[in-house]
Amino acid sequence: MENQVELSVLQPGVLLLLAAVGVDAILGDPTYRWHPIRLLGASLGWLERLLRAGGLDGRFGGVLLFLLLSLIWVGGTSLLALLLANVSRAAAYGFHLFMLFHMIALRDLLKHGMAIDRAAQSGDLTAAREAAANLVARDTGSMDAAACRRAAIESMSESLVDGFISPIFWYALLGLPGVVLLKLVSTMDSMVGFKTPRYLLFGWCGARADDLLHFVPARVTWALMGIAAAVIPGCSSRKAWRIGWQQHAVVPGPNSGWSEAAAAGALERRLAGPIWLRGRLVTEVWLGEESDTEGGSHQDFIRAGKLIVATAAVFVVGVACALVFV
Repeated sequence: MENQVELSVLQPGVLLLLAAVGVDAILGDPTYRWHPIRLLGASLGWLERLLRAGGLDGRFGGVLLFLLLSLIWVGGTSLLALLLANVSRAAAYGFHLFMLFHMIALRDLLKHGMAIDRAAQSGDLTAAREAAANLVARDTGSMDAAACRRAAIESMSESLVDGFISPIFWYALLGLPGVVLLKLVSTMDSMVGFKTPRYLLFGWCGARADDLLHFVPARVTWALMGIAAAVIPGCSSRKAWRIGWQQHAVVPGPNSGWSEAAAAGALERRLAGPIWLRGRLVTEVWLGEESDTEGGSHQDFIRAGKLIVATAAVFVVGVACALVFV
């Protein structure tokens, strides 16, 4: 019985989840030196250097990097929570909440998008382009205000999965170890998951694990975005589901297109369009119904923000109900 009580500090809790979401809504993701994700990234960099120094710079080295990080972070945070439970359950649950809050980010993704919209609204196109460059990996120097807002909407839609839906999904399934594992994999993908000669093999494990862990949450987001569209004036549930289903593969990768295409359908606006990278036109493909208007107005951005928040709210309510009743 005592072991069961201790293990409960690792399990998902509805009050802990709601508290973490509430703190994120109020404070956003804090920026400070000892942020767990920053420390995770620092440990990844240190281990990468160590493995490469030992000649383990191929696919096996990348797998070993994942195993070592999992031992340190998933194992370490779980062990610390259990040790704290032996001293004080309040301290253990406080640590649980601290970690969970740092693993999700909804307010910040909206904040970054709003920076683009505010700059575009004020006519400061340079600031809008600079803010867009902080969100998307594309050339922003020639983008107009509409293109900057489209980039914001696309990034917000994709980041809703990576920064909010996926962490809570894995938290609901596997508790604190699950959400830490998800963020560990996401950090690996962002730091070593590149298709370059240096990282093509070494980053394979992180990139494939990231695809795997976001696979279900991306499709859950597509479904929920259609539900959320029903309560947002000017949005279409039918188009969200249809365009998301038909055009998700337009966006590179197995997951990001589900939420981006669904957003285009829900807003009844065309997104994406011409994208330049390193001075080269890489795509001219649009997302959305061909007959719909090109997106990128202030009103489009406001509706997109409402859609993102409503989708997140529907998901949290659903997860909370599942944790209580299932």
